[in-house]
Amino acid sequence: GLFGVPELSCPEGFQEAQDKALQESEQLVQKACSTPPGPETVMIFDQLSDSLCRVADLADFVKVAHPDFAFREAAEEACRSIGTMVEKLNTDVELCQSLRRVLADETVISSLDPETRRVAELFMFDFEISGIHLDEEKRKKAVDLNVRILDLCNEFLIGTHLPNKIDKHVLPEHIRYNFTAEGNYLQVAGLHADSPDDLVREAAYKIFLHSNAQQLARLEELLASRNSLAQLVGYDTFAHRALQGTMAKNPETVRQFLEKLSEQLSKRTQKDFEMMTKMKRKLNPHNSMLMPWDHPYYSGVLRAERYNIDPGLYCPFFSLGACMEGLNSLFTQLLGISLYAEQTKRGEIWSEDVRKLAVVHETEGLLGYIYCDFFQRPDKPHQDCHFTVRGGRLKENGEYQLPVVVLMLSLPNSARGAPTLLSPGMMENLFHEMGHAMHSMLGRTRYQHVTGTRCATDFAEVPSILMEYFANDYRVVNQFARHYKTGQPLPKNMVSRLCESKKVCAAADMQLQVFYAVLDQIYHGKHPLKKSTTEILKETQEKVYGLPYVHNTAWQLRFSHLVGYGAKYYSYLMSRAVASMVWKQCFAQNPFDRAMGERYRREMLAHGGAKEPMLMVQGMLQKSPSVEDFVDALVSELDHDFETFIMDS
Repeated sequence: GLFGVPELSCPEGFQEAQDKALQESEQLVQKACSTPPGPETVMIFDQLSDSLCRVADLADFVKVAHPDFAFREAAEEACRSIGTMVEKLNTDVELCQSLRRVLADETVISSLDPETRRVAELFMFDFEISGIHLDEEKRKKAVDLNVRILDLCNEFLIGTHLPNKIDKHVLPEHIRYNFTAEGNYLQVAGLHADSPDDLVREAAYKIFLHSNAQQLARLEELLASRNSLAQLVGYDTFAHRALQGTMAKNPETVRQFLEKLSEQLSKRTQKDFEMMTKMKRKLNPHNSMLMPWDHPYYSGVLRAERYNIDPGLYCPFFSLGACMEGLNSLFTQLLGISLYAEQTKRGEIWSEDVRKLAVVHETEGLLGYIYCDFFQRPDKPHQDCHFTVRGGRLKENGEYQLPVVVLMLSLPNSARGAPTLLSPGMMENLFHEMGHAMHSMLGRTRYQHVTGTRCATDFAEVPSILMEYFANDYRVVNQFARHYKTGQPLPKNMVSRLCESKKVCAAADMQLQVFYAVLDQIYHGKHPLKKSTTEILKETQEKVYGLPYVHNTAWQLRFSHLVGYGAKYYSYLMSRAVASMVWKQCFAQNPFDRAMGERYRREMLAHGGAKEPMLMVQGMLQKSPSVEDFVDALVSELDHDFETFIMDS
């Protein structure tokens, strides 16, 4: 069966697995309600969480990635029924009482170790955000709102990807071939941001981002419902609810962080926009005003012109085998960990090109498994991501339940006999996702509820972004980047050029991220919103980003991150700030420092989500960073490295 789960040798097995989980959870609920208050109650809660997550997490992956539609459909159904059960449990008064008895008893509380106490508080938090403390009528309203929000999220997500159609006669004939024809219509399915033709980019931008009444209604209802739910359960806004337990802690800190960052970036961003405008004028003298559809294209043109970084020059040095060797060697030196390829059993994997790796520590032995689903195939989503399939935890019999994760990339299939060659961007993504996987393997907590990457959103990206710093360091790259035909190492100046090229227009790129994060905060802030979501977009874009808003467009209707990262889009910037500080302070001098690797494991990876995120950062940096420190860390990265600049001039 899939992942070695015997029931999952066929799609119907999902029904069996979910029935088994639901049955097991009912027994555990009874057990929790009849156990006297103490650490055992928390243990039972975690078992309950584990029995549901073992099916739901696995189904979450299968529903998006399995090539067989019947499997995807069965997994989707399993997600739904487990989700409903979770909602029901989160509003089960008797179950909540059993946990409240633990947290209300001073003697019991003082006898709990910090990890058990935090897990108990996190479970309590889940009850509270579902409205457990409300009267029956309001509790029912909270459940209904949760269900409605889930549906709206799914509908909105689908809407963010749907192409727009336009009568082909509206577009000049010479650019029509760029879009898919459908009778008299043309389908525009994206922004065509890389097209060298200004007109193609402009048309794609205006058509793809054209406002859509249905999608607008969905977004407005989603934001209003999230706000109603947050207020119903006692928060000022949805952002206040979403930021509970994060590094930032509250919307006020996020606002300060984004405002200060924006202030520090503004001069540099202006300079970047001036450079892009110059380049546009040079290539297109008739129309040199910089528009939002120009930013990604002209920053790319400037990068290519200033540093010759054609991916084709780099790919031969980054064969997939060499990159995996590089990761293995880095993990061995830093953490004493090796990756070994494992034979899979029949029916264990969903595509024959999936590889299974065992993660083994030199003294602790087997830590868990990583399934590598790296290659493109029809119907597979084009995104790089990390899925937890099974969380680690200490089982009742004293054994450790090993974590299982999947790393999903979309690498091109190589020609017969030739190795798979990665572009520098793909290599960096591989390192990034492997950072998540190591967090999952080393976040060996006692409780499954806080294992590995089950931690605050603004902390979860730190281990993965930190890996990008290793991927961009010549000392690390030099250990594995070899030309697949000649064995020649990648020249040092090619790595320096690559790193410096990333700084071209980096301020403007970061400013764009700040704009998205500010927009997300406003949408999830005080309701009713003062203006329509489109008017807020226009105002924020002109104030925070600086490029003009385009009449009749509604970019927010394509902002899919509003679903998974509602009120938390800032997380990526804050995680990058922390990763940057950790790199500079702990690894920049020697990226293979074993003592530092052990400290990183002990202070940051080992706790999963069982410790407050800021305390983990403090433990690693040996100081508590301020908002200003975060901003400085991000802005200092934008400065060009003088030595490289001189060498290449």
